[in-house]
Amino acid sequence: MRKFGWQFNLALLLIASSVLVYVFYYVVFRDADFMAQTGILDLGFLPISVLLVTLVLDGLMSRREKLARLNKLNMVIGVFFSEVGTDLVEVLSRFSSAAELKKELANIREWSLDDFDQGIRRVKNYDMDIDLRPGDLQALKERLVEMRDFLLRLLENPTLLEHESFTELLWAVFHLVEELRYRPQLLNMRKADHRHLVQDVERVYALLIIQWLEYMKHLKINYEYMFSLDVRINPFDSEAHPEVGV
Repeated sequence: MRKFGWQFNLALLLIASSVLVYVFYYVVFRDADFMAQTGILDLGFLPISVLLVTLVLDGLMSRREKLARLNKLNMVIGVFFSEVGTDLVEVLSRFSSAAELKKELANIREWSLDDFDQGIRRVKNYDMDIDLRPGDLQALKERLVEMRDFLLRLLENPTLLEHESFTELLWAVFHLVEELRYRPQLLNMRKADHRHLVQDVERVYALLIIQWLEYMKHLKINYEYMFSLDVRINPFDSEAHPEVGV
């Protein structure tokens, strides 16, 4: 019994319960013919019963496993924003002149869940208005190169493959790192090269904001205390401070 585990014990318990019910019915009513007839009918319905139970249980188990995986993935995403993501948002926001968007994102403390969904949709169609100034670009290159090893470790995590949007963000950031890393000189770039880097920065910035909003929504639903801290260090809020009640 130890070899088969809890499944074997459960099977024995269910079989014993069924036998006890039939014995009890026979002892009370003494009607073997009726028991035989209903038994045949029960056997006829058994495949349908198994199908229904399998579908329902499989759906519930799949949903539970999916929620468990998403929770683990959000833990990894939380580590990403804690280590590099929040800092990267702040750095990239210096290249964007989208003042209206920044103003909206600075006030997510009072957002409802619908507000987060609407915000994500707006960001997907928003013009980030990226302006690459040579000095800032060099600082961005240095910061991203520092993050490279951490990003590589995240990309090696097989569970992240199940989170398409976060994987897309990591690839976009890593691509930008490589674009900048292979350019020893960022001054006096050709117009075509400048436009290419603008597109790369804009892609990363948009994906980063979307993922940040999705993560903040997750915290608001499941971890209010963590949401409270992340709101207090909001990279879009120029007056943000980690202290409570200041």
